[in-house]
Amino acid sequence: MNVEFIAALDQIEREKGISKEILFEALEAALLNAYKKNFGSSYNVRVLIDKETGDVQVFSRKTVVNKYQYDLAEGEITLEEAQELYDMKYEVDDVIETEVTPKNFGRIAAQAARQMVIQKIKEAEKDIIYEEFLTRESEIITGEISRAGKGNIYVNLSIIGSKDITINAEATLPPSEQIPFEDYTPGKRLKVYVIEVKKTNNAPQILVSRSHPGLVKRLFESEVPEIFEGIVQIKSISREAGSRTKMAVYSADENVDPIGACVGPKGQRVKNIVDELKGEKIDIIKFSEDYSEFISASLSPSKVVSVEINEEEKSAKVIVPDDKLSLAIGKEGQNARLAAKLTNWKIDIKSESQAKSEQGE
Repeated sequence: MNVEFIAALDQIEREKGISKEILFEALEAALLNAYKKNFGSSYNVRVLIDKETGDVQVFSRKTVVNKYQYDLAEGEITLEEAQELYDMKYEVDDVIETEVTPKNFGRIAAQAARQMVIQKIKEAEKDIIYEEFLTRESEIITGEISRAGKGNIYVNLSIIGSKDITINAEATLPPSEQIPFEDYTPGKRLKVYVIEVKKTNNAPQILVSRSHPGLVKRLFESEVPEIFEGIVQIKSISREAGSRTKMAVYSADENVDPIGACVGPKGQRVKNIVDELKGEKIDIIKFSEDYSEFISASLSPSKVVSVEINEEEKSAKVIVPDDKLSLAIGKEGQNARLAAKLTNWKIDIKSESQAKSEQGE
């Protein structure tokens, strides 16, 4: 090895974020194995790399012991022999090091070093990808679709890591996390929500979503300053991806209208999010700690005549005008289903005429 090799390690540290100290430790271990493989494993040796010049030295190590010659284990030397061969100052438990660097060890060292560095870079890159993307769980990252296979969509992600180094990885968008009928053409850029980052024997597995309610939440946080600042809070979200989302919001400041803040001037804020979600409808509802008010609002855009609450069973009987029944229930029951998920209450919807008919029975 030489100065150029050391310079290459400096570059790896800068570009890959891999500590040079870790590389040197791994290098010395790799060179030790190379020495034992090529020159015998019976030696108790230590490998030393000059971190400035790249020069490699191998030292034989022997521990001074108070034993007879025939009782010696590998890497031991008797006190008498140590004092006779080396120095009278040696005492029991001292370690004697003697340089035993072979003449042709440089070539072997260079080959072992290259192999080790390649392996260490791969291992370190996997660890860095895992650690950096783990901190991005439950966040949005913009990526580019690379390919498709077995129903999965693969997305190239690129982030700036904690050491200001660009980190690239491929994420998986499984069928269950895709928006129905959304276009996933390779090369297309889109925002994805990071669900989970798993460590595997190969590259870390990054699972992302386009259908998770968290995607809607993060989009509003990035689009609405009042949410980002904590003035407006998102209390709950229910979503059927690609079709409709209901979101309950609350304002900690009575002077700030939470719905108006989310809709934005001329409806631009919510429009930006609807565009990102390819036309998905978004109902923004004012949260209330009054269950009747909250349940009534959750059935928007339908009007509600009355709400009868059963707190013990956490169920509600809702009466709506006759001409609003289908609107309250929604197509294939979607509006009622989303309202129930949003409020976490069981909701039984009746028209006024149905309610009167039941009372008359």
